[in-house]
Amino acid sequence: MKALMRLAIGSDHAGFELKQLLLPYLESLGHQVLDVGAHTEQPNDDYPDFAEALGTALNQRQADRGILVCGSGVGVSVAANKMPGIRAAVCHDTYSAHQGVEHDDMNVLVVGSRIVAIELVKELVRHFLAANFSGEERHLRRLGKVRAIEARYFKGSA
Repeated sequence: MKALMRLAIGSDHAGFELKQLLLPYLESLGHQVLDVGAHTEQPNDDYPDFAEALGTALNQRQADRGILVCGSGVGVSVAANKMPGIRAAVCHDTYSAHQGVEHDDMNVLVVGSRIVAIELVKELVRHFLAANFSGEERHLRRLGKVRAIEARYFKGSA
């Protein structure tokens, strides 16, 4: 069984309802969950704020991995990936949810609340949390190149 994790979760208004359904599910699996917002459903909130809050929680080691939710998943994915050390990907299938961790050391699962239903999201989360980075030479080499790109554009990046 996969070790329990400290998870950060965030959403904008479009993902709020799905996030609220995920919170008790994640806790029922025994994970410690940090909700970085939104804490109320506000139609005028902005997804970059919650992507940044989640990325900050990961970079400050308040959480091991993160889950972000917006309408399509695209907006929070784009915003989160602007932060050093964040490797976020939209996943709407179980293969991508685990392979992204195993090959690419993905640390943020992103889902679109208007794309996938709660039962599929639960499966995606299970695959994401059960996966481990392979550490294979080819994956380490590629991750090293990703980090080198990041370092060229971010001072003091992770």
